[in-house]
Amino acid sequence: MTLLDRPAPLPSVQHVPAGGHCFELPRLTAMLRHALPRFVEGVIAPVAVFYAALVLLGLNGALVAAVTWVYGGIAWRYLRTGSVPGMLMLAGLGVTVRAGLAAATHSPVIYFLQPTLGTLLVSMAFLASVPLGRPLAQKLATDMVPMPEAFLEHARVRRFFLRISLLWSMVFLTNALFSLWMLFNESIATFLWVRTGVVTLLGALAVAVSLYGFRRCLHHVNGEPVPA
Repeated sequence: MTLLDRPAPLPSVQHVPAGGHCFELPRLTAMLRHALPRFVEGVIAPVAVFYAALVLLGLNGALVAAVTWVYGGIAWRYLRTGSVPGMLMLAGLGVTVRAGLAAATHSPVIYFLQPTLGTLLVSMAFLASVPLGRPLAQKLATDMVPMPEAFLEHARVRRFFLRISLLWSMVFLTNALFSLWMLFNESIATFLWVRTGVVTLLGALAVAVSLYGFRRCLHHVNGEPVPA
């Protein structure tokens, strides 16, 4: 990911008054409208910008284009909101350092190695959150869609988020290992497009499984009687 702006809550969340555990997931179209622009901005566009600059301007031009893309996003947010999230500034600093190291070593591998290792760390974070009883998938889900505490405390909901955290741990681990193999065994052009396509497909399948599982969980939980 290039831009790490925190997502805004999704609209149209409905739940019962305090004491109940019923919850309704926002419509799929609303979630897609929320997620798609961020996916294009954070995944597809940086790859396209880097590859186009690599073909036209060479490695150094591609590195400059990548850094320009990130700081352009920072400037756009500042003009729109008057402030820039701290995480986004750290992302800009990280990309600058990576680009500087890649330019100094004349190796694009250096530029892509750090985020790949970061993906491996994210996988470990998801995995570690399960035995701790604080599933990371639940934290990320509630950041995007506010959910009532009574719903989150339901045993079936807790089990769901533990299992989904394991799923996403495996997804990120596969992503990292495949990316490392591609990075050290294929050209940068092949790495950019094949890796992006495989990771996108893998992520889409994981999202589909997560949504399907969550809807099944909702069906069972919402079908139970609400405590008096």
